[in-house]
Amino acid sequence: MHYKLIIYFCLEYFFKVCIENIAIKGKAVQSSTFYFQANNAIDGIDLYCTHTETEMNPWWRLDLVDLQIIQEVTVTNRMDCCFEQINGAEIRIGNSLENNGNNNPKCAVVSGIPAGQSVSYSCGGMQGRYLNVVIPGDSKQLSLCEVRVYGNASLRRPIGLEHFLDSVKLSGRAVQSSVLEYYRADRAMDGIKHALGPASFCTHTNSETNPWWRLDLLDNYYTSTVIITNRADCCPERLDGAEIRIGNSLENNGNNNPICAMITSIPIGASHSYSCPDMEGRYVNIIVPGDRYLTLCEVEVYRGFPDKPCANPLLSNFSFKL
Repeated sequence: MHYKLIIYFCLEYFFKVCIENIAIKGKAVQSSTFYFQANNAIDGIDLYCTHTETEMNPWWRLDLVDLQIIQEVTVTNRMDCCFEQINGAEIRIGNSLENNGNNNPKCAVVSGIPAGQSVSYSCGGMQGRYLNVVIPGDSKQLSLCEVRVYGNASLRRPIGLEHFLDSVKLSGRAVQSSVLEYYRADRAMDGIKHALGPASFCTHTNSETNPWWRLDLLDNYYTSTVIITNRADCCPERLDGAEIRIGNSLENNGNNNPICAMITSIPIGASHSYSCPDMEGRYVNIIVPGDRYLTLCEVEVYRGFPDKPCANPLLSNFSFKL
């Protein structure tokens, strides 16, 4: 497969493909303003933030001016204080202005962003003109230091290569903390998402404290996306709160590695995609904190290629193995 990687690098070198943040072409508004304006979130500077008054369901809305196909949204949190205020914020995308756009379909829920950090959320090609960030509840404040939006017009690779790169699915050896009956860890890697019968072709641990599943990729890789399929027969809520972790350590069975995402919920039988931009490691863990079961019907891990600045696309700086 080395020739495919050579093609990728050569085309990227000649076309000098950049990441295009389409948010900077839009117009931002927010539910109220406490000194700091809505357009601070699309000024390209992480230090200048937005801020609403304390109110019910504060929101921020980006008008992209035209219909867009949105692949990924990156949100940067404030670094001075109060980073937990963004917890529970919903990213919504669509064409309706009903309820100020806050009734549009949901891309993701922000479970938490460390102070001054940026987290990316995969929206899987959702379409819409409006992108909202809203925090449900009373007496809430919304502060955003930057919102970046990437769509099909801003793919991170040359057009025509997306199908090749999307096919670079990683494989490896799966283990889990325990096995209930015959629901082994490798069932999450068998390519069968659903079949008849209880938890058929899925993994299943015993009821235990902090059950986990781990994929050994057998080498160090950048990971771009993890897709998880929930069981279709019952109990979809058992996956709520699960953490996806990626890294090279086997301390605590790999469950201390950096977190890519937290699963707020996956509907019964559905598959959700989680963006792990440029996270690097040999091990991919899924762990549910608490006294729980863990069941996974499919886990798909896709390889990432670290972003390279267009001004200096030197091939000699990169070495990969496929």
